[in-house]
Amino acid sequence: MSDITSRTSNDPLTDRVRHPGYPRSNGYDARWTIDNQMGPHALWLLEWLAPALGLDTLSPGSRVLDLGCGRAMTSVFLAREYDVQVTAADLWVKPDENAGRIAEAGVADRVLPVLAEAHDLPFGANSFDTIVSIDAYQYFGTDDLYLPHLTRLLKPGGRIGVVVPALREEIDGVEPPEHLKPYWEPDFWCFHTAAWWRRHWTRSGAVEVETADWLEDGWRDWLRWCEVVAGEHTDAWHVRMAGQCAEMLRLDRGETLGFVRVVGRRL
Repeated sequence: MSDITSRTSNDPLTDRVRHPGYPRSNGYDARWTIDNQMGPHALWLLEWLAPALGLDTLSPGSRVLDLGCGRAMTSVFLAREYDVQVTAADLWVKPDENAGRIAEAGVADRVLPVLAEAHDLPFGANSFDTIVSIDAYQYFGTDDLYLPHLTRLLKPGGRIGVVVPALREEIDGVEPPEHLKPYWEPDFWCFHTAAWWRRHWTRSGAVEVETADWLEDGWRDWLRWCEVVAGEHTDAWHVRMAGQCAEMLRLDRGETLGFVRVVGRRL
């Protein structure tokens, strides 16, 4: 088992990643989070979601689906911090790869990695107490029919909580803001506002929306993380992509881009 806990506070890299708003995340090794990132700092976003989702109220051994778990950092965090049983589902990262990371983190008895496509999840109805999705739900959850399909996996009264890249205001027309055009990708059209997500989930009839809000100054955290990855990652592609993202966020300064969390309780 490798040590994924944080190094001493006088380590320069640890200091760069330490965040006063996310004390649990500070307990994880900065190098481990950098090497296993697939976008914004997933542990920060999960820790922001946690109180709205009521993760501290879950009983030990509760079943949690981590949908779009990437390299399973969030799954490890859920198991270690909340003593729950996690199904770590992802399409892009193979289960064998995640199984190694999960075992090294010492939670192989509490995290099961699976290969799964979001529209073809191999689980029965009422299988989970909670569903979590960090920086993934936007890729499939904008479909009007998706949430009722997903929440059948929740026990009645169970909660689903997601954090997604988002817009401060919806964009009119078919063109992105002028200052973002050099950076805009077609995938960005799946970003929406907190109000959009609230309406989208409410009119599905599948959940009672308990939270739908914008992370104030979330762009600053996103930018800070991009700068760390651009300076510290060992892979050239990650360095290039993080650098481009940092340029975009410095230019935008929160005018357009940030994060939204949404929590709903199954009806």
